[in-house]
Amino acid sequence: MDPNASELAKRLAEAGQSHLLQFWKELDPEEQSALTLDLQGMDFQEINGFFEKATETSGSSKREKMDARLEPVPREVLGSVTRDRESLKDWEEAGLLCISQSKVAVLLLAGGQGTRLGVSYPKGMYDVGLPSHKTLFQIQAERIFKLQQLAEQKHKIKCCLPWYIMTSGRTMQSTKDYFSRHSYFGLDKNNIIFFQQGMLPAMDYSGKIILENKGKLAMAPDGNGGLYRALRNQGIMDDMERRGVEFIHVYCVDNILVKVADPSFVGFCVKKGADCGAKVVEKTNPTEAVGVVCKVDGRYRVVEYSEITLATAEKRSADGRLMFNAGNVANHFFSFSFLRDVVHKYEPELQHHVAQKKIPYVGTEGQLIKPDKPNGIKMEKFVFDIFQFAKTFVVYEVLREDEFSPLKNAESQDAKDTPTTARHALMSLHHRWVLNAGGHFIDENGRQVPAIPRDGAAGRFTDDGSRNLKDGTDLPIKCEISPLVSYGGEGLEELVKGREFHATLMIDGNGVHELVKNGV
Repeated sequence: MDPNASELAKRLAEAGQSHLLQFWKELDPEEQSALTLDLQGMDFQEINGFFEKATETSGSSKREKMDARLEPVPREVLGSVTRDRESLKDWEEAGLLCISQSKVAVLLLAGGQGTRLGVSYPKGMYDVGLPSHKTLFQIQAERIFKLQQLAEQKHKIKCCLPWYIMTSGRTMQSTKDYFSRHSYFGLDKNNIIFFQQGMLPAMDYSGKIILENKGKLAMAPDGNGGLYRALRNQGIMDDMERRGVEFIHVYCVDNILVKVADPSFVGFCVKKGADCGAKVVEKTNPTEAVGVVCKVDGRYRVVEYSEITLATAEKRSADGRLMFNAGNVANHFFSFSFLRDVVHKYEPELQHHVAQKKIPYVGTEGQLIKPDKPNGIKMEKFVFDIFQFAKTFVVYEVLREDEFSPLKNAESQDAKDTPTTARHALMSLHHRWVLNAGGHFIDENGRQVPAIPRDGAAGRFTDDGSRNLKDGTDLPIKCEISPLVSYGGEGLEELVKGREFHATLMIDGNGVHELVKNGV
C-alpha cells in the first residue's frame, strides 16, 4: 500500500506532518510496513495539541518565579519519624493490618534504562557491587516477600501484596525475561503485573515530528506521569479493583533504600483519611536541586528549585529548619478511589512539561545528523502533577540516611548518586541496624569501633527509637543484611546481640557470616 494515496497521507497532511513520508520510496517493504504501523497508531491532532499547550505553558510560566504564591506544608498534615515517635507504632500496626487484609498494592515506576550508568539494560537490573551482588529489582522483591511474611505472622492470615511494574517500550521485554529467569525471586508470578507506559514523538521547535532514521520516528517515554494514562489503557485499574486493592504505594526503581509498601507510611496515610500522600526527606541545603512539596495558590504541588528565588529557598522557620524543606523523593501513597478519579477524570487536564534535548535526526538528503545543541523537545508528565486534585493530602517526613539514596550516575570523581554512594548508603543502614540490635564491630586491631547516639528512628519494628546508634566513624563498614532476614531492622537481636564482628559481615537466610578478603 502506498500511503501517499491513502487515508494516512491525508491525516498527515491535515496535521502538517507529511514530511514523515519523505523517504517512503527508499524504504524496503518491511520498513514501510513498520512505519505505517507506527503512524497508524498515532493521533496527530492530539499530539499537535500537546505541543501547542506544552510550549505555550513553558514559554509563559517558567520565567515567572512563584515565591509570593507559596506556602510551606502545614504541621497538621505532616507526619515525621523524628517528631512523632509516639505515633510510629500505631501507624505501623495500621499499615500491617491493611497489608494482612491484601488491601495494599505496590506500583513500581521502572521505565528507565541505565544509560547514564553506562549500560543499555533496565536500571532495576543494575548491581551496585554489594557483597551479595543483588540487583535493585531483587532487593525490592525480597522486601515485598518479607513484608508479606511479617503481616501474615502478626495477623495469622495469608495475604498478598500485588506488584505492578510499569516499564517502557525499551525495557518491557528485558524486565519480564529477567524476572522469569530468576523465578520471580520467590514471589507468586500471578501477583507481578507488568505494563507499559506510553511513548510520544520528539518534535522540533516548529512542531514537526523528528525522524531518527528514514523510516523511524524519534520516540521517548511520556514521563513517569504517563502512569495514569497507562493504568487506564491497559486495564490495570480493573485488575486492582478485582483484587480488592484499596491503597497503593508508588515509587521509583532507582532508590536502593526504598521501604516498599512501608507499613508506617501506609498506616499514617490511612489513619489520616488521606487520598494522596507524599513521602519526603528534609532539604537541609537551600541550593540543593530537588523539588519541594508545598502549597501554591492553596493547592499542593512539587515546586522545582529553579522556580523560586534564592531568597525564598533560604527562608527559615523559628526552629531553624528551612521553611520550604519537604524534599520530594518520588515516593507516594494513593487511595484506590482517588487514583481511579485521576485516571478517568483528571488525567486529560495534566499539562506536559517540556525538556529541550539534543535529538539525532535525518537531514533532507537522508543523512544522520547529531546536533551539538538542543534542536527539539520531548514532552512528559510527572507522577506528582496530580497532587493538586487531592481533597485530603498528607506529607510523611523520613530520614534521608534511612530511606533515600537514588542511583542515577556512573562513577566519577565527586559524583553524586552513583553505584558507590548507593552501596555505601545501604551498608551504612545495615551497620546501624546491627548496632541498634546490640552488636558491635571491631577493627583490624581488635578494638571496638565506638558507637554514638544519633537522632533517628531505625529498627522501628522492635525499637521505640530511644536506642539509636551509629559508629563514631564516617568510613562505611561492609555489612549487608538480606531483606529476607529483616525488612526494617527488626528481628536481629537473637542474631547479633552481645556479639562482635569484623567486616565484611553478611546476614542472610543461612545465618551470620564474616567474609574475609578472598570472599570465603
